[in-house]
Amino acid sequence: MSTKTNELIKAFEANKGILRFSKILGEGFHRKQVRALLDAGKIQRMGRGLYQLTNAPVLSNPDFVSATLQSPKSVICLISALSFHEVTDEIPRRVDLAIPISSRANKIDYPPVKYFYFSEAAWKAGIETHKIDGYDVRVYGLAKTIADCFKFRNKIGFDVAQKALKIAVTEKHVRPAKIMEYAKVCRVANIIRPYLEAFV
Repeated sequence: MSTKTNELIKAFEANKGILRFSKILGEGFHRKQVRALLDAGKIQRMGRGLYQLTNAPVLSNPDFVSATLQSPKSVICLISALSFHEVTDEIPRRVDLAIPISSRANKIDYPPVKYFYFSEAAWKAGIETHKIDGYDVRVYGLAKTIADCFKFRNKIGFDVAQKALKIAVTEKHVRPAKIMEYAKVCRVANIIRPYLEAFV
């Protein structure tokens, strides 16, 4: 194995075992070094333009990490965010990703993803950054996620949104005022208000 290929392995190790193809090229490596590592079984393809060391530690949430690395502007939202905050018994069949309405959705082969287009104001509001397996993953906070679920209730199910709201307020102790703050941003304040009033 060439010196340059060994240097590429070290670059993977310095980046927790995962690199985007664009970053590999940006650091001065050539696609033939990537091919050599693939052929040798040293790295594997995680998704479109995303590679991982074969012997890298197993990720606790590989779908979230992989999806957000492949779509850097995206934020984990809706059912995926509810699952992250442990306020739903829905089993996510995909990773729900929010992107600004003005952005282009990156094509992702794996994991399965669904993009939701948010207005600029709604996309920016309520973003939290969580460390997952050492990677920064952006997820909407619970109060914002509840507002989003009511906004997209026709796509995810009104019953899912209502149940999540109840758990958020009664079990997770999210302040109703905080949910209303985001409900105004998402323009669903009048829809959420009567349901919130039932819990206070």
